[in-house]
Amino acid sequence: MKLTYRGISDGLHQRWVHNQNNRRWRVLIEKTNRAPLSTGNKRPVIFFNASTRLQAMSQNAAYSLLTALAIRLAGVPVIQFACNSGLQRCVLGSNRDDYAKPPPCARCVQQSRAIFHNLDTRWFGQRLDPTIEKVITGLSIKELETFIYQGVPLGFWALNSLRWVLRRHTLPENEQTLSFMRAFILSAWNVYSQFSDLIEKENPRAVVLFNGMFFPEAAARHACLTKGVRVITHEVGLRPHTAFFTTGEATAYPMHIEPEFLLTPEMNKQLDGYLSSRFQGDFSMAGIRFWPEIKPLDPSFNAKAESFHKIVPVFTNVIFDTSQVHANTIFPHMFAWLENVYEVARAHPGILFVVRAHPDENRPGKESRESVGDWVRASGITTLPNVVFYESNEFINSYELIRLSHLVMVYNSTIGLEASLLGKPVIAGGKARFTQLDTSFYPASIENYNKLLNDLLALDEIEVPPHFQENARRFLYYQLYATSLEFAEFLNDDEVWKGYVQLKEFPLSHLTPLHSKTVATLLDGILGEGDMTYPV
Repeated sequence: MKLTYRGISDGLHQRWVHNQNNRRWRVLIEKTNRAPLSTGNKRPVIFFNASTRLQAMSQNAAYSLLTALAIRLAGVPVIQFACNSGLQRCVLGSNRDDYAKPPPCARCVQQSRAIFHNLDTRWFGQRLDPTIEKVITGLSIKELETFIYQGVPLGFWALNSLRWVLRRHTLPENEQTLSFMRAFILSAWNVYSQFSDLIEKENPRAVVLFNGMFFPEAAARHACLTKGVRVITHEVGLRPHTAFFTTGEATAYPMHIEPEFLLTPEMNKQLDGYLSSRFQGDFSMAGIRFWPEIKPLDPSFNAKAESFHKIVPVFTNVIFDTSQVHANTIFPHMFAWLENVYEVARAHPGILFVVRAHPDENRPGKESRESVGDWVRASGITTLPNVVFYESNEFINSYELIRLSHLVMVYNSTIGLEASLLGKPVIAGGKARFTQLDTSFYPASIENYNKLLNDLLALDEIEVPPHFQENARRFLYYQLYATSLEFAEFLNDDEVWKGYVQLKEFPLSHLTPLHSKTVATLLDGILGEGDMTYPV
């Protein structure tokens, strides 16, 4: 590779920024370590997140470490469980095009040691188990996908992780995929075994993990559940520099909203301010802005739409996203739902169906390898005269489409919630975060789904139950302002990489319940029985 002045300069700047950030973290850790430990309950809290970062501090890694330091500052012992080349292949460090290329363990471990060197850290390396290696030898990819060993669902975790790594749902039948599956399964068993030993020895009062879906953290979570240890998972929240913590599965975003919870006029005003920006595409999540621009519907589309008496937008998802595991309730996967959409469109030639690929399918560095666009071209759905398709990089105004719609079809995309907020009827083909409340039509089976869908399409006008919109507002407000815990007082965006953060300079007292409602909420939820949401 030819080096350029710009490339060298950028590389030096990146190293300087991240080294300075690591220095600030070390200073904060040193200050925290001076706090006395409690003389009471000395059972520790264990933290583990092997899938959040490699060389610098990602948002989720920062949320985890700040929470750990707040707990330590409160006088409770904290243990970091950290990888020391203990995974044959890992989620972030795998080269999806070349299994033979090893993960960047040296740089990752160097970053961990730079951050954790003054913390109680238990490092795990590779511990071989020849028995399980012998058992999986000769198994096919399909057999490995459902592989269970001593009651532990290793294949399920490996499958979910590899789908994310390969950016696809359907795994290719080749030697490289087979190698990845074996490595993930063996690595998951290694984590499960060593983490089980750790919690057996330390008897922690709680364990805090990133997401709980990728195989390293999933193995640790299973060990906790097996041994009756309280376990908390976390993910990025809906607003910038916020996080969601739960005793459930973070990627499913479970929330308990009391039936009597209603929005006050002040809450409605706050929510309307947020929505006015979101409906213009002005929002980001995990440091990523999905809509660099929003374009109005073009004249050719408007001319075509005039030939139809109804418009039905069809909003898809990213097939490898970890939310899909929870979504697949009515259909086995999103592409099966799209095949159903094809049949419905063919049966209703007088209705214009507009299939919209999710913009995140085309995110640089995270491009889908099994996209909706691929499915559209293979299925031939656009040969139907009543189907229009917009690719993920065509930033047409989805909200304009919604306002023109007779009915909105989604799999589990958040835009279904937004359509409900706009008062439009929505039918969900999969379990979504917002289907926890009655916000849309969400049938229980494929038979009920198709019957209801055909009934709705036949109506001249669909009468939307009034509580759909009210529940949508209640749900979104709660998700934004009750469950999304704020870390902006501690963190700034990274100057180099999107989705990464730098530590701010702040007094140590700000990391205590007295000064931070986030710290108060987390301590109550992790050390006590709180639900890790702000009071509303």
